[in-house]
This record gives sequence, C-alpha cells and structure tokens, in this order.
Amino acid sequence: MTATLSLGPVLFNWDAGEKRDFYFRIADEAPLDTVYVGEVVCSKRAPFFDPHLPEVVDRLRRGGKRVVHSTLALFLTEREMDAVRALAEDPDLLIEANDIGAMALLAGRPHVVGPFVNVYNEGTLDYLAGQGARLVSLPWELSSQALTALAASAATTLEVQVFGRVPLAISARCYHARAHGLHKDGCQYVCAEDRDGLAVETLDGESFLAVNGTQTLSHTVSNLIGEIAALQAMGIGAFRLWPHGIDMVAVAGIFRDVLDAKRGADEGRRQLAALAGFAPFSNGFYYGREGVTLSS
Repeated sequence: MTATLSLGPVLFNWDAGEKRDFYFRIADEAPLDTVYVGEVVCSKRAPFFDPHLPEVVDRLRRGGKRVVHSTLALFLTEREMDAVRALAEDPDLLIEANDIGAMALLAGRPHVVGPFVNVYNEGTLDYLAGQGARLVSLPWELSSQALTALAASAATTLEVQVFGRVPLAISARCYHARAHGLHKDGCQYVCAEDRDGLAVETLDGESFLAVNGTQTLSHTVSNLIGEIAALQAMGIGAFRLWPHGIDMVAVAGIFRDVLDAKRGADEGRRQLAALAGFAPFSNGFYYGREGVTLSS
C-alpha cells in the first residue's frame, strides 16, 4: 500500500493574507498528497479567508495536491448548515464531514469523514463506507490495539493524525473571548492573537491545555513519527499533519522521508524537535496511556 500524506485544515485564526501565502507555499513546495481547506472551528472567521479560497484551491491543484473541503465540527445555526448544503450541491468537490449533519447531506456520494466524528468500531466503519465514505480520519484517542482491529476490517482508507496539537473538544462557548472578558458575539477576534492556541495552566502553574476560540486542544504536540512503520504495517493508508505556525514544508518533508523509508524515525524526531519548540511531544493515546505522556 502506498502511503499518502495530508495536511489538515488550519485550525487557528491566522491573518487571511498570511494564510493565503501559507497555502501557496504548501502548494509549491510541500511533498503532500492531500490538503484540507475550510473553516472547522468558528464560522465567524470564514468571511475573511473565503475571498482567497478559489485562488488557493487552484494553486494547490496546480501543485499536484488533492483538495478536500472541510466542514465545521459543530453546527449552531441554520446559516452554518446552509453553507454545508451549498458545498454538498457541488458535485465536483470532495468534502470532509466533521459533523453528523454534514454526513447526512453527503450520503450517497463520495466524501471523507473527518476526525471530529466518533468512529470507534468496525460496524461504524462498514456503515460509513456504505454511505459513500472513501476515507475515514480516525479519532485521535485510539490506541494501537484499536487501530489494528479497525484496519483489519476496513473497506475504506483509514487516516491517522501523526503530528500536531490534538483537537480534544469543541463547544458552543468561546473560551478565548471569555479569557479576555468578552462575549462570543463581541469577541473582537481575540483568538488571532495566539498563533498556535492560548496556553492554559493548572492552578499550580503547570502547562495543561491550549484554547483556540471554541476549541480545546492538547498542550503537547502529538507526534507519531516513531510509530509510522507500525501504522503502515497494520494497514493505515493515510497520515495527517495539523498545521502550526512553524515551517510546515519542512515538517512535511521529514514525514515524507520517513514514510518512504528514506530517513530514520529517530533522526526525524530530532529534526521535528528543532522545528516545533513551542510545546513538548506526546504519543500516549497510541500506547493506551494518558495522551500527554511520551513513550520512546
């Protein structure tokens, strides 16, 4: 099986021009097979980047990337559902459903099921494949034992997240706004101040989580580069990187080389540590332990 490498949608509220230029560089330089685009966390951010989306998609396609349009992880208004309906009505788009409502709109046509949909057993995978899912991006908290069981019976390609802060939860409330004494409706887009999320500490001052608008992320950066070979051996066919405010072209190059057995995992881990110094690595979920832990 030929492994594919993908870049998930940008979860953070980056400046629209900066985000456009980020995707342009990804299109031209990153050794990726698939790039996900679209707003997943907060629909209020979408109007700033939407004017750039056509040229970004065109640039990515000309760069040889398959483009997948991601939907919101949580729908709260009819307007948000209408935006997904509009996507679903375009037969030329490949769409990632990150919510059950989006999955219902896409049933019967080829689509991707995103990691915000709970897929924990073989029966669910079979059902999704029957509804048209061509790829299922599995939840981040699955252990190697669970991944092995799912891969053994999957009738569709499975994707595992191998790099980035883990998107643990999403809420109707905006934590970022509240932290600044603001209401969600008048948030002033303060989430844009934190490029990789706002650090959250325990009462004892220990780094705990990160906040991104309505989303809760892990403080640590999940890194499964040392588990790539095992994941490939069990039948996982796609590997997702989450974008961060670091050199993601270099990150993609490291993972591409490890996937293609051109670079050792230990060397790759050392190089990633030099690039992603904003938080420590973790891989606990894979080993059936607390997600924050790191097993060598």
